[in-house]
Amino acid sequence: MAEKKRTKVRYVDVNVNKDSFVSKLIGTKKKFDASDVKLLRSILSNEKARILYAIKTKKPGSIYGLAKHLGRDFKSVRDDVKLLERFGFIEFHSEKTGKREALKPVLVIERLQIMIDI
Repeated sequence: MAEKKRTKVRYVDVNVNKDSFVSKLIGTKKKFDASDVKLLRSILSNEKARILYAIKTKKPGSIYGLAKHLGRDFKSVRDDVKLLERFGFIEFHSEKTGKREALKPVLVIERLQIMIDI
């Protein structure tokens, strides 16, 4: 019998009321209030999706390796992965090679569900 694989899911709950949009990440230990739709859009950009896919399929050994694979500059990729880490999509594992220490990005979730209540 095959072992059951646990799927880690993050939920983004977007509630529309007469005042504004209110977004919360549910299902994590930390709760974030992303009341600005701009922040939600920035989390769900095409570049962030490319990063998540590259981490899943290529398993880069560092942020630099990820940036090189994507053909983007290091600073932009670092900023993007830090945001993804903040919202619990990825985490970093420290790996030493000689005197250097690399932060290896690791995908934490396998699914992102967005629910919009109107």
